[in-house]
Amino acid sequence: MKLEPFYRRALYYETDKMAVVHHSNYLRWLEEARLDFLDQMGFPYDKMEEMGIMIPVLSSYCQYKYAVRFNDTVCVKLHMEEFNGLKFRISYNVTDSETGEIRLIAETSHFFVDSSFKPIRIKNVNREIYDIFHNAIGADLYSGE
Repeated sequence: MKLEPFYRRALYYETDKMAVVHHSNYLRWLEEARLDFLDQMGFPYDKMEEMGIMIPVLSSYCQYKYAVRFNDTVCVKLHMEEFNGLKFRISYNVTDSETGEIRLIAETSHFFVDSSFKPIRIKNVNREIYDIFHNAIGADLYSGE
């Protein structure tokens, strides 16, 4: 399955006194890209929550390469690095949508829990969600390969 990259325009309120996007906003953009990934895969996050499945963040890492300014549009592509049915790790490339210049390299790790925050093995709870994540491991999600 070929996905469309996630595009995000930097909004004025996201900038700081230096007229660049404040570093905390990039984590929000990564979350928006993850939600977009699930939407495009046909399993929106709200559907997962209705089933009592949640995906909290275990860790996040960002390396800021070049500032994003108000009204710049970035392209976010994610890559499923690891997935074992309980935990997974995603890497992200955030580039300028016009020049392709790398603005941010990031990584987040997550795990599946039920509504009481008890860790769950997603394969035992929902095979469709398991297959989405399993099939994404190492795949170039944006070329369809």
